[in-house]
Amino acid sequence: MTSLIELKAPYLLFLGDAESNLSAKTASGIAYWRPERSLGQLRLAGAQADIGLPDMTLSAAREAGARTMVVGLAPMGGVFPDAWTALAVEALDAGMDLASGLHSRLADIPEIAAAAGRGTGRVLDVRVPPEGLPCGSGQRRPGKRLLTVGSDCVVGKMFTALAIDRELKRRGEKSDFRATGQTGILIEGSGIAVDAVVSDFLSGAVEVLSPANDPDHWDVIEGQGSLFHPAYAGVSLGLLHGAQPDYLVLCHETGRRYIDDDEQAGIPIPDLGRVIEINLDLARLTNPDVTLAGIALNSSSLGEAEAAEVMENLSGEFDLPVVDPVRTGVAAIVERLI
Repeated sequence: MTSLIELKAPYLLFLGDAESNLSAKTASGIAYWRPERSLGQLRLAGAQADIGLPDMTLSAAREAGARTMVVGLAPMGGVFPDAWTALAVEALDAGMDLASGLHSRLADIPEIAAAAGRGTGRVLDVRVPPEGLPCGSGQRRPGKRLLTVGSDCVVGKMFTALAIDRELKRRGEKSDFRATGQTGILIEGSGIAVDAVVSDFLSGAVEVLSPANDPDHWDVIEGQGSLFHPAYAGVSLGLLHGAQPDYLVLCHETGRRYIDDDEQAGIPIPDLGRVIEINLDLARLTNPDVTLAGIALNSSSLGEAEAAEVMENLSGEFDLPVVDPVRTGVAAIVERLI
């Protein structure tokens, strides 16, 4: 049986020499969504980022029970600086795991690989998918599933999925957030980075990630990419087919008219009605009964009154709940689900 990547909590979040919380957005996301797993932060001299956790040394964190040091920032080019290697080795030698979502594999750094080989600490490169993933079967399986989809990339699919999972749990529903990207995996502590999976096994990877479950159990699956993005449409389609979603939630940024928000490249985002139609039509291959549960907007470019007007107009146009997960929360969508 294929095993998912799983992180051991609690975490020590490594912020390195990050100049701002934006540079340490991975650590910020973990601390925001999983505070119960976030024990402390480790900052190097000169770091300006501060995510509000206690500052800890490696030894203090280990004594306090930390089990995994998470690389919570993304250096230029996604490369792990040589200057950080000694600290990584120290963490592994202390028996802690080392988790990273960087493009460069920490397990390929000789000193880090040697430390992992001589002790109990594991190196978890979460962008590396598990071995033995199957091809997708398309066979129906019990349990309820929701997938977030996007009109474009970077429109709030992960945030929306996490917010829906949290709201379902708050209402006493059985729910799991299923992470499909490196940041989501580090937040949740498990998952599969689907953009690193060979395309033949992509839908099968999503079936493994979201297996058969109790009929009243929700899997809230993090979407990736967009069917309308020329670079990432493939991963979006694999997610649609592997997830077999009962419900989709469309994520969109208000005012964005072009893919990657790049007017010069000139690839327009279709109108939202067409975006909805195509996503539902393609999802019906593995679940003919799929429906749209609502629309989640990133309305950060608008003022409060203008955002409220846009949401009201879209809700009337599509006869669906329309929310901004940051401004309004996602209760209206969850009420429709349950």
